[in-house]
Amino acid sequence: MPLVDHLRELRNRLAKGLLAIVIATILAAFFYEAIIDFFTKPVLQSVGCNALFTELAKQEKGSRCASIVMMDLLGPFTLALKVSLVAGLIVSSPVWLYQLWAFLAPGLHRHERKYALSFVGVGFPLFVAGGYFAYRVLPTTAEVLIGFTPAGIGNLITLDKLLDLIARMVVVFGLSFELPLLLVMLNFAGVLTAKRMLGWWRAMVMAITVFAAIATPSTDPLTMLALAVPIVVLYFGAVGVAMLNDARRRRRIAAGPADDEASDLDLRPADIGEIESVAAPVALPGQASGDDGKRGDFEDVT
Repeated sequence: MPLVDHLRELRNRLAKGLLAIVIATILAAFFYEAIIDFFTKPVLQSVGCNALFTELAKQEKGSRCASIVMMDLLGPFTLALKVSLVAGLIVSSPVWLYQLWAFLAPGLHRHERKYALSFVGVGFPLFVAGGYFAYRVLPTTAEVLIGFTPAGIGNLITLDKLLDLIARMVVVFGLSFELPLLLVMLNFAGVLTAKRMLGWWRAMVMAITVFAAIATPSTDPLTMLALAVPIVVLYFGAVGVAMLNDARRRRRIAAGPADDEASDLDLRPADIGEIESVAAPVALPGQASGDDGKRGDFEDVT
């Protein structure tokens, strides 16, 4: 395509993706309280609050239940807009991801399109698994953190900060589960080899353990290990995939380029003896060479 057509297609793809996000955000705005209830209910129940945030969990006598409050006039509206937008992005992700894929796919080779679809198909479930794991760990984290409250002191937690903490942990855990996929992508791109990845296993296990200790605010080792062990298992799984890919790459190099790939040029300088002589062109009858650059009644072939 010419450049103008590429820009026009990009504009159309962006418009379709934004339209899907706007529609999903508007629909999510009608259910934003249910969405907040879904994310805050496990945390509240873990600290003794059996009511939902919409019922303003009341502090019970003798328990360390945190009361949820809003601190300013525009807080509820801003919170509703933020929650609806995030839900709209998640719900409409199949649409705008497809638009992005449809714009990039024509410029990829056949095997590159196959790998890209595989990475997207594996990356989304990994992110969801990490986010769900954070959602299950949050109640224990909240219980441990609230446990540091001195006796007789109540807790006033602003709802926006609570949701920010939940969203931050979900995103961090989800991205941490993408680490093996990133390593596999670097291997497929030829940046990392399986041998090098395997040689890093001690440092990677230590780094993953330290990351798990920082990412989980609770101080119990079980929660830290519950995050570190799955990532370590995924890391060694990525090493196994990289080994298979390295073996496949060696077989492909031995077999030659694919049908839609250009072969490598031989840019080595040739020896004098390898240069073939080119025979002079045979002139047609009546094409006698002249001094004026013409051959007979015909123009020069150049």
